Amino acid sequence: QVQLVESGGGLVQAGGSLRLGCAASGTGFSINIMGWYRQAPGKQRELVATITNRGTTNYADTVKGRFTISRGNAKNTVNLQMNSLKPEDTAVYFCAATHFGDDYWGQGTQVIVSS
Repeated sequence: QVQLVESGGGLVQAGGSLRLGCAASGTGFSINIMGWYRQAPGKQRELVATITNRGTTNYADTVKGRFTISRGNAKNTVNLQMNSLKPEDTAVYFCAATHFGDDYWGQGTQVIVSS
C-alpha cells in the first residue's frame, strides 16, 4: 500500500510562487507515474501535471509555462514549482501516484492565491 504525504502550500499573492512536495512510502519499487491534481470549490478535480519515472512530463494547458513538475532526489518524491500564480490557481492540490495499475492519493494541501 502506497502512502503519499504532501508538503508546502499556503497563502500567496497573485504573481508569487509556491513549491509543493510529495513523498511516497510503502513500496521499494520506483513508482511509474507521480503527479498533481487540484480541486477548486464547486469544481471537479483536474489534472495539473504528471511525470513518469523516466522524466516524461505532461501539463494542463492552464499551467504550462508557469508550473514545473520534477522528481526529487530522494526515491519516489515529486515536486511542483508554481510561479506566476493567479487567483484561479486557488484549490486543494493532491499528490497522486499510479503504481502497478493502482491509483493512490494524498490528503491534499491548500493553495490560496489572493488578488
